Parts: sequence; C-alpha cells; structure tokens
Amino acid sequence: MCGIVGLFLKDKALEPKLGAMLSEMLVSLSDRGPDSAGIAIYGATAGNEAKITIQSARPERDFRGLDAELAKAIGAPVSVAVKSTQAVIRTTPEKVDAAREALQSLRPDVRIMGAGEAVEIYKEVGLPEAVVDRFDVRSMTGTHGIGHTRMATESAVTTLGAHPFSTGPDQCLVHNGSLSNHNNVRRELIREGMAFETENDTEVAAAYLSNRMAHGKNLGEALEGTLSDLDGFFTFVVGTKNGFGVVRDPIACKPAVMAETDQYVAFGSEYRALTKLPGIDNARVWEPEPATVYFWEH
Repeated sequence: MCGIVGLFLKDKALEPKLGAMLSEMLVSLSDRGPDSAGIAIYGATAGNEAKITIQSARPERDFRGLDAELAKAIGAPVSVAVKSTQAVIRTTPEKVDAAREALQSLRPDVRIMGAGEAVEIYKEVGLPEAVVDRFDVRSMTGTHGIGHTRMATESAVTTLGAHPFSTGPDQCLVHNGSLSNHNNVRRELIREGMAFETENDTEVAAAYLSNRMAHGKNLGEALEGTLSDLDGFFTFVVGTKNGFGVVRDPIACKPAVMAETDQYVAFGSEYRALTKLPGIDNARVWEPEPATVYFWEH
C-alpha cells in the first residue's frame, strides 16, 4: 500500500512553488508508506551543465574534498552542493559518464540516485515529512516532479530500495504494486546491457522504460509496452526531462486519481493528495482507466 504523487506544471508562474506543492501532496499520503520516501524534481536546465545526485551513509567523510578530487580525475570543473546525506554534483554534460566512473574509485561507498540535465532525486528511509525537511524540498523550483512513500513488501527497507528509481538520463519512476515477472525481465535487460543495483521489482520497470526509450521509443510508446511485457499489479508514474506519464495495469486494483486544469496535471494515489492544489474545485478530476497511457510533454 504505497503512496505516489506527480505534478506536471503548465503555468510557469507555479514553478517556484513546485517543491512546496509536491511535498504537501506526498506528506498527505504518509500513512500509505512508513518505510521510506523520495521525490524527484525536474528543474530548469542551465546551459552546458549536467547534474548527478549522490547519497552517502557517511557524508562528512565522502563529500569532503570531493569537488577537487573529481575535477582532477575528469579534467573539468566540478561543484558539489551538499544536502544532508545527499549531494548534487555539477559538471559539463560530456563529462557525466567520466564522473560516474571516477566516483566508483574515489568514493566506492557513494551511491548514485540519478543523473541528467534537469533531475534531482532525494530519497531516504523515513516518512515523507522527514525526507522533505532533510533535503529542503519545499524550497525547490521546477517544471514537474514525482514522489513516493513506501510500504515495503518484497525487498529490504534501504535508501537504494526507496523510490523514485532512475535508470537513464533524466528518467525516473515510482510504482505502487508488485510485478510477478521481474526476475525474467531483469535477466533479459542484463543481456541487453542494463545494470541493476537492487533486487527491487520497481528498478526493473524503470530499466525496461529506459531500454525502450534508448531504442527510439517516446515515453508514451514505452509505457504502452509495459501492458504486454510486465505482469502483475501496477500503477506507474514516470518523469523524463520534458515529460510526465501515467499507466495502470489492465486490472487496475491500485487506487489512482488525476486532475487537470490550465495550470497543471496532477496525480495522487488518493484524492486527499490533490485537495490543496490551486483551482482544484474547478479541475477536471477522473480515475485513470485500466491499460491506458496518459502522458504530457513540455
């Protein structure tokens, strides 16, 4: 019984409030998942810059001096902005892969939460309010974002096991449900070159979408594929650099509600997640249909 939320802004005037709005939505669903929580925020891109969000169980040790060491290793400027147990590394887009490789040798205990030109992913063990406070999510600005509060059923309660899962540049996914064929799909994706860090079925779903988009599918087409290739009960909410998508399995037993106005598109596991959004009383509100893909792009 996890809780998931998503918010895709159409109105630029709301962008300074994205972090606050998404945080409020997620905190309202805290009782749906006491184990861990996470949020992905898609901010404005900054020219020739890319970001890597990292996490450490010992941030005082792992983040100290990392900017200078990493800059020397990759031969490019690097900045590191620390937020509690996580940090955002900024460098040039062409150096992201080199930075990821260098991190493995310079800081082998550090874990990469996500990377891209727009996305920052913050997740930890604990309730949503503690997570959004720890990383000051309410102050963040952006164009869209997704969030998750987890009740673990099939894998360990760890930071890596928390959602969102990111397996491609500026791509991430949150999930309510359970996949029955994730082991088979994982093996197939490994044969195609995908790498995995956990045994979580949601990471498999994220990797499936990343793999399909790497082969030329857009977000909508990739989500369509989940309906035939992934077995189980699921509701997925997905973010990409420019897009936001939702899909439910053909049985659709996991709760979901959506709302759309001229200012935004919003998703929540329950309607209470949407009640404080501006103009919600005049929004078009509906339950997303089973086996139907919904997606929007800027």
